[in-house]
Amino acid sequence: MNVAQWLASSARLHPQAPALLTGTTVQADYKTFAHRAAAIGAGLVRDYGIQPSDRVALFMSNATQYLECLYAVWWIGAVVIPINAKLHGREAAWICDNAGARLAFVDDDSRGALVQVEEDLPTGMQMLSIDSATFHELQHGEPVSAVPLSREDNDLAWLFYTSGTTGRPKGVMLSHGNLVAMSLCYLADVDQVHQRDAILYAAPISHGAGLYNFIHIRMAARHVVPESQGFEPDEVLDLGGALGDVAMFAAPTMVRRLVDAAKKRGETGEGLRTIVYGGGPMYLADIRDAIATMGQRFVQIYGQGESPMTITSLPRAFHADTEHPRYLERLASVGPAQSVMSVRITGADGKPLSIGETGEVEAKGPAVMLGYWNNDKANAETLKDGWLRTGDVGRLDEDGFLTLSDRSKDVIISGGTNIYPREVEEALLTHPGVREVSAIGVPEPDWGEVVVACVVLEPGASADDAALDAHCLANIARFKRPKRYVYLDALPKNNYGKVLKTELREMMRASAPAGAG
Repeated sequence: MNVAQWLASSARLHPQAPALLTGTTVQADYKTFAHRAAAIGAGLVRDYGIQPSDRVALFMSNATQYLECLYAVWWIGAVVIPINAKLHGREAAWICDNAGARLAFVDDDSRGALVQVEEDLPTGMQMLSIDSATFHELQHGEPVSAVPLSREDNDLAWLFYTSGTTGRPKGVMLSHGNLVAMSLCYLADVDQVHQRDAILYAAPISHGAGLYNFIHIRMAARHVVPESQGFEPDEVLDLGGALGDVAMFAAPTMVRRLVDAAKKRGETGEGLRTIVYGGGPMYLADIRDAIATMGQRFVQIYGQGESPMTITSLPRAFHADTEHPRYLERLASVGPAQSVMSVRITGADGKPLSIGETGEVEAKGPAVMLGYWNNDKANAETLKDGWLRTGDVGRLDEDGFLTLSDRSKDVIISGGTNIYPREVEEALLTHPGVREVSAIGVPEPDWGEVVVACVVLEPGASADDAALDAHCLANIARFKRPKRYVYLDALPKNNYGKVLKTELREMMRASAPAGAG
């Protein structure tokens, strides 16, 4: 089926239900939303020659029009390429060229960024700004008369490019079937959805936050873009109170900022019913603080672009089950496999490991991508007999709960022993003077690598290597403790809030190698 059929169905069954909101202002009900999507789709065919399976990029900031454009593309059977608006124009142009985009929806800012690198765009690619009179006319034009085209489950729908922290990004091919499987997992493993609910897009719609639109479309819920078009903690708290029954996706760094704002305001996040967090490590100290401040509003998911939002989940029931004898172990995990997925741990030889053994996380199921766009080499390396090799390191317990250690490329090998940076980070984050930390491996002649901790201190705290060293020795094995502490004003992060360990390693290369002491 075509995911656009969910919008068509909700428009028929709930035409007057509020659909698209900017802040608290309703921009369209479901009847209007569907009409605009169908009308824009008609314009894409009539005026721009877009045909089924053609690729159409969306390179713009969050806006209600973003959702209209998404469904316009699917309405006519074409393929969406979501591109983060914070990328440089040259990076976005490379994605458009690699995917063979026929057209790009932009806003006036992102259009300017692409115009500056026009020579890098695919030949003949057109641009259509949502800020233009042309787009406004399409919104109110004649819709496509037919129902959305039926598509096979394995037809391409969403061509998402990975962040590309090592080399060029790869185009992840997600089918209509992948998106449906992911959406139904939300109901089974994450949260229930009702028509009264509001899904808040405080993180980029081009990424994980946008993927939760589908199930909220199916249930005819509200879709809210903040007036800031992004994440402002005070604005999120205000919208929760004003709208009620709000769900949102947030990276762990966003959760930390939201908790800090709630503390400052003396609030608990009233109206924010569900905060789904993922996309990076959530440290045990941080989620315990979040629950203590805001209560049981949290659900964790673990996935990646290749199996979006769908590998495992830790529902709120497990966050709340404080009487369980392994409560803290479970809270530090990413939960059991989601309903349509299987998860296993494999060793260096590719063979499955036993319960409790640490190795590479692999996942299999109908949410796993079709493959990478025009990249047979990456497909061969990543997909094996239907199993997705995630590149993440972790272990399963006897109940099927997955605990992640690190990305395989981030594991530190010192003196022939594996050290998982997350263990070091978890220990340091329990020190009252540490706000953020990232542990990396730095080359050293005698040991191969040594652990360096890059630390952001709490306001008013002083740099004190001896105190941090004593704290580590009280909490983790001696061989895991950092050999060096580097104090930074902030950790480098990408557009999704993930710490860029690659940049930290580059910074450290300019420093003298740490001793083995």
